[in-house]
Amino acid sequence: MLLVAFVFAAAWFVTGSMAAHLPRLLEMAGATPFAAITAAALVGPAQVVARTLEFAVLRQVHPLVSARIAATLHPIGAAVLVLMAPSGAAAFAVLYGAGNGLLTIALGTVPLAIFGPYAYGERTGLLGAPARAAQAFAPFVFGVLLDKIGVGAIVISAGLCLAALTALLCLRASPSSTCRPDDNP
Repeated sequence: MLLVAFVFAAAWFVTGSMAAHLPRLLEMAGATPFAAITAAALVGPAQVVARTLEFAVLRQVHPLVSARIAATLHPIGAAVLVLMAPSGAAAFAVLYGAGNGLLTIALGTVPLAIFGPYAYGERTGLLGAPARAAQAFAPFVFGVLLDKIGVGAIVISAGLCLAALTALLCLRASPSSTCRPDDNP
């Protein structure tokens, strides 16, 4: 439970940070205000495309695979942004958005795959509490980080996602949990 709670708290911290500061972060990386807003506008479509691909392709694989992909996309995007700034702004936004889109699905499917259907609602509620707290504090904390270390704050958000990926790699599915929420038992 603690590993799964950490995964979602770390990921939702990044989500809350990007929701509040993405255009500012991209501008700090050298993008013009227009380019930063345009890139940030790509997050929503990237989320939808990722969710569609998850439904069409990734639903055939274990939910932990989708969650691991989701945790990987933000750090890859951060590397692109750092290495190609400011021209990597759009790629970062798309990769972050896709990871975030997959993450929203993983929030429901991973607990079921790991713990099974018993007390699913209670368990997801307990797992969601740290994530919501992290998301609530994220805009303030990430804003302070941007003020103190500038675009280097992206390294911290990428590090959180890599830590979440590490936790996901430590998780295994419960033998009794073979269905996903959209499957008919």
